[in-house]
Amino acid sequence: MTRWAHVRVLVVAAVCSLGVLGAGAPLNFQDLEESLTCQCGCGLTVHSCNHLQCESALPLRAEIRAQMETGKSKEQILAYFSDKYGEKILSAPTTRGFNLVAWITPFLLVGLGGVFVAVIVLRWVGRRPPAPPPTAESQPHMPSPYDKIIEKELKNFDG
Repeated sequence: MTRWAHVRVLVVAAVCSLGVLGAGAPLNFQDLEESLTCQCGCGLTVHSCNHLQCESALPLRAEIRAQMETGKSKEQILAYFSDKYGEKILSAPTTRGFNLVAWITPFLLVGLGGVFVAVIVLRWVGRRPPAPPPTAESQPHMPSPYDKIIEKELKNFDG
């Protein structure tokens, strides 16, 4: 198997394992509190709101408990709150319509950044060092028109 085939297998396995881990989670009060944004203006979730006697968090907690007692699923309870208060009450954007961009964009940018870094590293590693400048020993001797004159002068000098 090629390296890219191994990568594809690992990605598919990771996605499948995330789907299995998230499936069938029991309904949890704290999880529902974390899924809703407090409407008092603090910008925190209902669970994290730190205002004593908060005029928004306390009624929302009571409403969450009442919805849980009806036997609804987490998705149904969140849909109830979204219908009643609007999407602004949800602490995470929905995965429908334009909000899908909010989910995809960070992963897409991280992926593109990873590809960019990989391409740069591969180009960097793939470069060969420049060849050393040629030396006198590495170059073959090419006869010059002056070589004959020099040889003739040297013979005349010696003898």
